[in-house]
Amino acid sequence: VIFSVDAETVTGRKAVRNEEIAEVAAANPDVLIPFASVDPHKPDAVAEAKRLIRDHGVRGFKFHPNIQAFFPDDRSVYPMYEAIAEAGLPALFHTGHSGIGTGLPGGGGVRLKYSNPMHLDDVAADFPELTIVMAHPSFPWQDEAISIALHKQQVYIDLSGWSPKYFSPNLISYANTLLRDRVLFGSDFPLITPDRWLADFAEADFKDEVRPLILKENAVKMLGLRR
Repeated sequence: VIFSVDAETVTGRKAVRNEEIAEVAAANPDVLIPFASVDPHKPDAVAEAKRLIRDHGVRGFKFHPNIQAFFPDDRSVYPMYEAIAEAGLPALFHTGHSGIGTGLPGGGGVRLKYSNPMHLDDVAADFPELTIVMAHPSFPWQDEAISIALHKQQVYIDLSGWSPKYFSPNLISYANTLLRDRVLFGSDFPLITPDRWLADFAEADFKDEVRPLILKENAVKMLGLRR
């Protein structure tokens, strides 16, 4: 799954065009799945999301509340969720700590409060038909993310952005049991390479029967892929 992040309103920087992402994926459909990113602050955000679905075949949407500076449960964003849900596509949200800004004065102005996963609980309750993926182990709110996924059956957790050797025991325990069908592989390349992630995953305390679910089967179901 490939995407950029459109946070132009906050950062003043243009993202890689969603059309370019879609074109690259269309040229390599055996290995790439295109997600779009639309700055939720832009007045034409909903129309843009619908256009990307209709004209460019995007397969999901990426949100980064830290960088885009919005709370996911802000009702002004709900029309975009409605469009995504109507198309039957998933919405992927950055949750927890942000590597972007870490160590800079003032964290580079990036505010962590926006990516507390509890802000997704209202979204999941108000859009039960919307598949939601909480990206990354949600440090320091991992237990909140687990609770939401346990409570809302359309919510997934992906494991990207952190080496598996740093996963909390609680996350591994639930991935092995009650959430075994809703935890997903991810690397967050280029921040972590797939090879590095997979090597550390092999050493972590996941059950043998759960590993193929995390690495493939859960994503096949969530993304509606055919074998």
